[in-house]
Amino acid sequence: MAEKCGSENASSSSPNLICPLCLDIFVEATILTSCGHTFCRRCLKKYDLTHQDLDHMVCPLCRETTKLSANRVDDLRLNVSINGCVDDYHAKCGGMNAVLEMRPKCSGCKLQGDAVSFCRTCNNCICDKCLQCHHYLSVFEDHEIVSMDDVIEGKVSIGHLFEKCSIHKPENKDMFCEVCKVHVCHKCVLVDHQNHKVKNQVDFEQELRRKVTDLAQRCADKKAELEKNIQNIEIQRHEVHTAVQTLLDDVKQAYNIKAKELEENLRNLTDSIHALQHSFDDDLDVLKSKDRQRIKSICSSITLVDNDRLGHLETDTLSAHILLCEELDAMLKEVTDHTSAEAIKKKAQEKRFKPADDTRLDLGSISEHTDHTSAEAIKKKAHEKRFKLADDTQLDLGSISGSDPKMEVIQCIDLRGRMFGMARYSLSTVAIGNGWDAQGIDIIDSNGGKQRYSNILALNDMYCYDLILQRDGALCVSIGSTEAHIYSPLGSRKATIHVRDNGNFLRVNRSPSDEIIITNYGKQVYIYDPTGSTLKHTVQTKHKTEQASITRTGLIVTSSCWRNPSMVTVCDRDGNAGESLQAQKGVYLFAAVDEQDWVYVASVDVKNSSVVIRLYDLDGLNLKERVEFNALNMTLVWNWCYLVSLSPDMLAFACEKKLYFIKVSL
Repeated sequence: MAEKCGSENASSSSPNLICPLCLDIFVEATILTSCGHTFCRRCLKKYDLTHQDLDHMVCPLCRETTKLSANRVDDLRLNVSINGCVDDYHAKCGGMNAVLEMRPKCSGCKLQGDAVSFCRTCNNCICDKCLQCHHYLSVFEDHEIVSMDDVIEGKVSIGHLFEKCSIHKPENKDMFCEVCKVHVCHKCVLVDHQNHKVKNQVDFEQELRRKVTDLAQRCADKKAELEKNIQNIEIQRHEVHTAVQTLLDDVKQAYNIKAKELEENLRNLTDSIHALQHSFDDDLDVLKSKDRQRIKSICSSITLVDNDRLGHLETDTLSAHILLCEELDAMLKEVTDHTSAEAIKKKAQEKRFKPADDTRLDLGSISEHTDHTSAEAIKKKAHEKRFKLADDTQLDLGSISGSDPKMEVIQCIDLRGRMFGMARYSLSTVAIGNGWDAQGIDIIDSNGGKQRYSNILALNDMYCYDLILQRDGALCVSIGSTEAHIYSPLGSRKATIHVRDNGNFLRVNRSPSDEIIITNYGKQVYIYDPTGSTLKHTVQTKHKTEQASITRTGLIVTSSCWRNPSMVTVCDRDGNAGESLQAQKGVYLFAAVDEQDWVYVASVDVKNSSVVIRLYDLDGLNLKERVEFNALNMTLVWNWCYLVSLSPDMLAFACEKKLYFIKVSL
C-alpha cells in the first residue's frame, strides 16, 4: 500500500499513484487506450489471464473495451506521466526500500524524518523530535502514542488511517459515496452528496473485506474442486483408453478369425487346384502311356518282320510275316493323337478363379449409443462403443462411427392403387402389390421410375395382397386369405400354398435361405421350404401376428401391426419369446429386418401423421434400442403400412397410396 509522506503534497498526491487492482503503488503503470485508466502491467496480465478467449480487454473500472493485439498486454503503452510521479514519490519517501520496509516518514512536521511512533490522537506518524514534543508539551498530554516498531511487527494495531479532506482540511475522509466511488468527509456529504448512497468508510471497508474473504474462500473451494476434477478427468482418460483398447482387441480378434477363415479358404482352394493338377497329370500320363505302348508294339513288330531270312520262309511262316506286315502297316497308318494333350492344356487354361460375390471383407463397425460432453460422459461414451462383427460375406477392416444418426425422406411417390404388400426388388427398388382398386404388381425405384411387373401376365388381372422375390427370381404371391402361389422366373406356376382361413389376407416373407414365411393374423408362423411344397415348422407366437421376418440366425421377429395393442416380439423356432415392444393405443408398429440382423421398427401415429423409426439390436430374444431417429412427417390416411429394408442406408415405407424412400445415416 502507498504510505503517506511527510509533506502535505506527497500526502495528497499519493492516492493517485495507487493501482485500483492491487491497491499498491504503480509498477510499470500501463494505460488502456480506450478510456485512459491506468493499472500496473502485472495486474493487467493477471486480469487478462481470465479473458484469453476475448480479442479485447474490458476496463475493470468503466467497462470500456480496448482492442488487444497479438502480444495482448505487452503491446499496451506505459503511462509515462504516472510512472514519473511514482519515481518522484519514491524519492521523497525514502526510495523503494522504505516503502517495501513500511518505514514511513513523519507526517507531523516538515523535517521528513523517519517515523518512530504513531499518535493515535493526532492520527500521524511522528519522528523523534515530534515524539519529544508530545512528551514535554502539555497540549499533547492526553495523546495516545504507540511504537512504530510494534506497528510494523503487528504487535499493535493503529486502527484506520483516514485521509484528510482537501476541501474541509480539519475533517477526515471517513465516508464513502457508492455513487461517485470516492471517499468524502461529513461536510462533503452535506454539500455535494446529499441524495447519494453514502456509507461509513470503516463499515464499507469491513463489508468489502467480508466480501473479499468470502470470494477468497470460494476461490479456494473452486480451485480444490477443479483440481479434483482434473484428477477425475485423468481417471476417466484411463478408462477411455481401456475401452478403446478393448475395441482394438475386438477388431484384432475379428481380424484373426477372418484371417483364419481366409487361410482355410486358401488351403481349400490350393488343395482343389492341386487336385486339378493331379487330374490333368493323370490324363496326360494315360496319353503318354498309350503312345509308349504303341512304340513298344511297333518296335516288337518290326523286329519280327525285318529279318534277312524272309526270302527263305516257308509258306505258313511267310503268311504269318505278311500278316505282321499288314498289322504293322495298319499301326503306322493310325493317326497320332496330337490333340488330346492340347485339349487337356486348353481345359486347364480355361479354368478360372471366380472371386466370391462380395467385393469387401468387412470386419464390422464401431457403434455408439448417444452423445455426451463431460469427462464422465466421455468415459461412458467410450464404454458404450461396441464392435459389431460384420456379415461373413464381406471383407473389410470396418469403420469407426460417431456421427449423428438421422433419417430423411428422399423421394415421395404416388401409387396407382392402394398398397397391400411390398417387397425388396433391388438395393433401390421395391415391388408393390395392389389390391381392391388396382391389380397386378408395380416396380418402383428411388428416382420415381415406375413399370408394371410383366413376367407373369396372369398377375396383371389379379389382386396381389403380398409378395416376395426369391434369390433365383421365383415369385411368391398372396392372392387372398388362404392361398399363395409360387411362380417360376419364366412365369409358370410351380406350387400353391394353402393355409387355414383366419379372416385376413396371407402375409408372405422369406428367410435369408429363401424359406417362405406365411402369417395370417393367427398365433402361428408357418415356415415352408423354398419350393413351397413342404411345411417345415409351425411356430406358436405370443400374440396374433400380421407380419414376420427371419434373421440370419433363424430368430423370428413378429409384428401385430395395426391391431391394438400393437406389439413386436422376437422368438425362436421352438416358440420361446422375449419381451414385447408394445405401442400406446392408436400407434401401430411395423418391423423390418435388414441384412445385418438389425431390426427397424416404425411407430405409426395416423392421427398426428407422424412416423418415428427406431433401430434395435438383437439381445438374445429381446430388442435393445440402438437409435431413435427423428420423426418423419408423412401423409397417413390408413392403418395398414409396410416397412422394408433395401440396403444399409435405405428404407422404403408405404401407406395407402404413398411410397416413401428414406435415407438412413448412422
